[in-house]
Amino acid sequence: MTAIKVLLVDDDPLVRAGLCLMLGGAADIEVVGEAGDGSEVAPLVERLAPDVVLMDIRMPTVDGLAATELLRAGEHPPEVVVLTTFHADEQVLRALRAGAAGFVLKDTRPAEIVAAVRKVAAGVPVLSPAVTRQLISRVAGDDPRRDRSRLARQRLAALGEREREVAVAIGRGRPNADIAAELYMSLATVKTHVSRILTKLELNNRVQIALLAHDAGWLPQDEHEART
Repeated sequence: MTAIKVLLVDDDPLVRAGLCLMLGGAADIEVVGEAGDGSEVAPLVERLAPDVVLMDIRMPTVDGLAATELLRAGEHPPEVVVLTTFHADEQVLRALRAGAAGFVLKDTRPAEIVAAVRKVAAGVPVLSPAVTRQLISRVAGDDPRRDRSRLARQRLAALGEREREVAVAIGRGRPNADIAAELYMSLATVKTHVSRILTKLELNNRVQIALLAHDAGWLPQDEHEART
């Protein structure tokens, strides 16, 4: 089995050393490089071709958000998992909108960080539905939210009726198998709809679909919040 290649990006050498130690103990993961600033990421990714980048947010020259946006805008980018503290909600949301596959807390148990790397490498976001809802519910400001809602509805207008139903189900945190059962589709049909949604909306992953559905007010909890 080919090892999952990981690039560590953090301005704290002790954090990088700890991550290297915990990931190095997994037989199916290989740490191929380290960087201390976001400005170093693009050249290292081009040279080392990692599958996953563990990206800190706060760094001295180029922060992890800007580095993530740059990486995910390129062709065949690696998956990005943001390293953060839980209070940085808006920063995490910006990273997710840029195409990051999720985030892990710096004090997360080593086994969970290893599991997160494996999941992301397999194309599975590392955000649980509950955490996703908690993060997006904390975005501050009514006016920016209205602007996001309008823009989200404009983008989602490109979807057909069944694609919209699938997008709502994704926003509710449903896996493909549950979506197939709820909407009376085959699993293959659900996967096709997800692929078409990502293509039509020029998104990178399911988390971004969920964020758009939330911004547009398509999710049941959004309707409740709008009335309260």
